Amino acid sequence: MNWLEALILGLIQGLTEFLPVSSSGHLIIGKEILGIKTTDNIVFEIVVHAATVLSTITILWKEIRDLTIGTLKFKWNEETKYVVKILISMIPVLIVALFFKETVESLFGEGLILVGSMLLVTALLLSLTQAVKFKERKEVTYKNAFLIGIAQAIAVLPGLSRSGATISTGLLVGTKKEEVAKFSFLMVLIPILGEAFLGIVGGEFSAAQSGIPTISLVVGFLTAYISGLFACKFMIEFVKRTNLLWFAAYCLVMGLIAIGYSLFF
Repeated sequence: MNWLEALILGLIQGLTEFLPVSSSGHLIIGKEILGIKTTDNIVFEIVVHAATVLSTITILWKEIRDLTIGTLKFKWNEETKYVVKILISMIPVLIVALFFKETVESLFGEGLILVGSMLLVTALLLSLTQAVKFKERKEVTYKNAFLIGIAQAIAVLPGLSRSGATISTGLLVGTKKEEVAKFSFLMVLIPILGEAFLGIVGGEFSAAQSGIPTISLVVGFLTAYISGLFACKFMIEFVKRTNLLWFAAYCLVMGLIAIGYSLFF
């Protein structure tokens, strides 16, 4: 992977991370189109995901600061309750990371058939949110936080949108759209940064171990971070206000294209 390919893939990651269309799926599609061999090495994916997490922190700094300050008061206040909900949501993905990490990483080398199929699943989930109606939607509850966390854990499958799965699940269990959108973006911060930290400590990001030139990782990171800043700022409100059927239609088309490309090219 050269620096130009890394720049293109970093741009794809930054622009798709905050939309319910699967950034990991788009990265694999981008690799296929660019002719980059898709393997079970997901170092580049971890790097660019960490970059968009940092862009999330940058844009949502005020909310993160308030949650941190409120929690450090060591009182059972609203901030502490919210942080506990985020921690509860992390339990399923922690289980996946501890016991199924190698299996998940191997799936990233399965090609476009899996990615396309999971994009179709994403389209179905997003469509279901329009079929289920609630008279009154509520804040994120502890139970719903865990259910949304299960959706996040399942969404480690390439092509299954993490934000799409978590937002859809939140809506399907009766959570307010604006609340579940913010919760979806905040709940991923610790898992991704934790994965990146372990990769740094373990030396997985070195060119010798990853097989990816350091300059490519740096370019991919910076591009994903910068494009993520713009995308996060505008797309959170866009997702909250836009009918998810538009994203469902997009995922349906992209899923069919990915499957067709894999079968005929």
